[in-house]
Amino acid sequence: MTRALTLNEDKLVTVSVMGSVAQPTFPGLPAEPYRLAADGTPFLLPTYGGVVYNVSVGDPAYGWRADCVHPGVSIAHPTDTGNRGLNIFACVGNEAVIMTGEAKGQRGVVTGKSGRFSEQVIVHFPKAVREGIAVGDQIVVKSRGVGMVAHEHESVKFKSLSPELLRALGVRSNGAKLEVPVVATVPAHLLGAGAGLTSEGGSLHLQTTDRRAVAAAGLDTLRLGDLVALTDYDSRYGHGYLRGAVGIAVVGQTDGPRAGYGPGVTLLITDALGTLEPVIAPGTNLVSLLGLEA
Repeated sequence: MTRALTLNEDKLVTVSVMGSVAQPTFPGLPAEPYRLAADGTPFLLPTYGGVVYNVSVGDPAYGWRADCVHPGVSIAHPTDTGNRGLNIFACVGNEAVIMTGEAKGQRGVVTGKSGRFSEQVIVHFPKAVREGIAVGDQIVVKSRGVGMVAHEHESVKFKSLSPELLRALGVRSNGAKLEVPVVATVPAHLLGAGAGLTSEGGSLHLQTTDRRAVAAAGLDTLRLGDLVALTDYDSRYGHGYLRGAVGIAVVGQTDGPRAGYGPGVTLLITDALGTLEPVIAPGTNLVSLLGLEA
């Protein structure tokens, strides 16, 4: 018999964190905007940041002429410490409200986090709303979820996960295990950029240079917003290989041509004791779980 989790939801603090719509940027010398693909070929493609008008949660994670683009809107805080606060406290499923500009008052939902160094938070707004959003517009996130505990399974750690999304997932305990629906499982050898860094913010990337390995794992049809399991991977504090550990993450960014990079995922749940039991459930995606409007 399975049962719903008992959470410490009444003890969670809801606090505002804010970011502004981030301008896409390029590192390095102005004379050299190019990056290198896995085969050494230089490329110049749209990258993360700004308002992306035609890529949304629910779309394919592959096939775009882009380098790890975020669907929807990317936000960041102008100070390093403030941006860390935004990236750590914002949780997938939290409500976001536009506070300035033409689209003031419109509401969206946090759907992911960006970058090895926690650069940006990704927010979904319907395409019609995006038309009125500009770089620099301020967006407040009603952050809630950090500190969440399931009393039945206290070894399980929740990361960047709102209680609303946890409920929508229908995660249940069968006593020994915590059953979590996912669309696919990612073997540890296909996890790349982000390893060794904190799991409290930022992203971890699937490596997609070996397309046959990606297809063999059933990961070549992933969509933005899909829930996946990370096998033999411990993300309680930082990301790293550990036999028997399991993580649950959401696909937040598109593929890219660089070595070690592919669709970026934001960690949601992790456990090192083998408590998490991923259950394959096609269609487990933020669009249906959170009722996202196109």
